[in-house]
Amino acid sequence: MSVGLGRVVPVAVKGSPVRVPSAQISPAQARRIALAAQGFGRARPTAVGVRQLGATVARLGLLQLDSVNVFERSHYMPAFSRLGPYNKADLDRLTLDRSARYTEYWAHEASLIPRHTWPLWRWKMDDRRRKQEDDPQSWIHANHDMLQWLRDELADKGPLPAGKIESDAGRRRGGWWEWSDVKRGLEMLFSWGEVVSAGRTSFQRVYGLAAQVLTPELLNAEVSRRDAQRQLLLWSAKAHGIGTVGDLADYYRLKSQQAKPLLEELADAGEILPLLVPGWEVNGRPRLAYLHSEAKVPRRINTGALLSPFDPVVWERNRALRLFDFHYRIEIYTPEPQRVYGYYTLPVLINDRIVARIDLKSDRQNRVLRVQSAWNEAALALGVVDRIAILLREAAAWQQLDDIVVVDRGDLAAALAAELRTPLLPRPY
Repeated sequence: MSVGLGRVVPVAVKGSPVRVPSAQISPAQARRIALAAQGFGRARPTAVGVRQLGATVARLGLLQLDSVNVFERSHYMPAFSRLGPYNKADLDRLTLDRSARYTEYWAHEASLIPRHTWPLWRWKMDDRRRKQEDDPQSWIHANHDMLQWLRDELADKGPLPAGKIESDAGRRRGGWWEWSDVKRGLEMLFSWGEVVSAGRTSFQRVYGLAAQVLTPELLNAEVSRRDAQRQLLLWSAKAHGIGTVGDLADYYRLKSQQAKPLLEELADAGEILPLLVPGWEVNGRPRLAYLHSEAKVPRRINTGALLSPFDPVVWERNRALRLFDFHYRIEIYTPEPQRVYGYYTLPVLINDRIVARIDLKSDRQNRVLRVQSAWNEAALALGVVDRIAILLREAAAWQQLDDIVVVDRGDLAAALAAELRTPLLPRPY
């Protein structure tokens, strides 16, 4: 596809007269571009295996990790949202095995990233080390012995989970070091790139020295800060389809002031196209958006999905508000009496709109998917409740649960219970 840029006119952006293109696309087009770039609207494969999973993860560029397991761990959800049910063991082999094509780093938050991209994070590793070393109050200055012992332990025994290292530290040091210090030291070395993930066991990261896990080619690769950040922004633009400077910087947690000149370079090179989207203004002033040169503009998006709170479509909350008019805050850390929607609410995507949010819990002991609450986000079109019910049945089957129950909380709960033909349970409080 292509979007004509039209003539360039001076427009005040963020308080300063700058030259921006007069070309623009509608908010609806921008929304469809964003969803298509994330893999929505494509026909589902008849069977989902490692190849399909690999293509999906490659499209996203990373999978955010999170320990919350009330419904399903976050890194399993994006593939389910885009492909439907699949064998999680296939994704584990692809991403979590020691020999997998993926490793971990603080790319967005803690994230699975393609192993070959590890050198692009050297600048961030060096920044983190320098920050600790330059701070006289830093924990590391009183714990040089701890850090060296961790290096020696891994060098002697090879990659180990934190629990095993903590146990050895307790026995060898007579309780001198606390378990939390061991974990803290490992995470410090991990953030510096001295230690890397050697896979996971029962979702616990296995730590290894970088030379024990990565190839010499990766260890010796040198990428400048500028070139690394430029490449990350280009990948971000492709994963977004379209986005503001803040959107594109946030995908890999870059700073907007660092991203802006690099995005201008990419625009000059024709890799991304600057344009305007009505409604994306800031305080009434136009805000520049960037369209990836290979982005598609579908005429429609036909999809249905339950989204993780950590799905790239919604993880930047201001972008979710701009794209979908969807104000989203996860309430895990909100005291229960103060929660509005529930503990772990998942946005529900139908076609190109977020139409509901549903608080889900996998009751694995009783083999039941519990709909703790269900809330309508828009005037429901004919058939939408039916489509949400189909998604819930699909989710229950994927989780190997036998039944679905709905709690009477939220303005969508009664209609959903009726569609699922399940009793509407009273609220527990």
